[in-house]
Amino acid sequence: MDDFLRVCEQAARIGGAILQEWVHRITVREKGPKDLVTEADFASQHAIQQFVLSAFPDHSFLGEESDAAAKKNGGGRVAGDFCWIVDPLDGTLNYVRGMPSYAVSVALARCGEVLAGVVLDPMLDECFAAAKGRGAFLNGRPIQASRCRSLSDALVAISFSADVPRDSIEVRRFIEALHAAQSVRRTGSAALNLCYVGSGRLDAYFASSLKSWDAAAGILIAGEAGAVITSITGRGFVLQQPDLAVAATSDLHIELMQALSRAE
Repeated sequence: MDDFLRVCEQAARIGGAILQEWVHRITVREKGPKDLVTEADFASQHAIQQFVLSAFPDHSFLGEESDAAAKKNGGGRVAGDFCWIVDPLDGTLNYVRGMPSYAVSVALARCGEVLAGVVLDPMLDECFAAAKGRGAFLNGRPIQASRCRSLSDALVAISFSADVPRDSIEVRRFIEALHAAQSVRRTGSAALNLCYVGSGRLDAYFASSLKSWDAAAGILIAGEAGAVITSITGRGFVLQQPDLAVAATSDLHIELMQALSRAE
């Protein structure tokens, strides 16, 4: 396990260094409506993939910027044996605009269960890390979710899909949370939202339009820090279908689920 976590962190730092090298010289294109990608995304993923597969050549790899063929023919085998799950740049729009809140996410899963994960914020030099059963850490120091028990006292984050429809249930859930919580944030980075719940900066987070690479490392970190994690409908969280509702305590999670259910 120590080797897995060490490679996670080294890979994330390699990707993060590349992102910082590309700042101010990137070009941007849309890969979908309101969904941006840059050369930095691809350069970061390429370097991470080379590094982790050189350390573990028998493992598979799933990255956000993998092409469709790679995802179909081995790159998408999250439920199989060892698979590295990588978001080389989570929070691309923030990165493009020079705003904080972007990160590199690197995780290793086996049979759909995340064993080790790292989320690196290269702008702030914050490295969140966890290995299954060993707790969660920020720059080597243990972290723990907050003790917030009431939604009215909670700072809650949400993620939307890139082009959310006006009448979407995602918007209705946002409205319910906005009225029930102390305050709501949309930061632009799912990976960091999960780490912030784990470190007590946020009390809860929910999203229904994520991919496995958005959530893999952050889910492990939040869970190891004591957060309660389910799907957004209350069933068990499944990495291959990573809609989620995460809260610092079980009481807060119950209140969050009740608020979200009012949007149905």
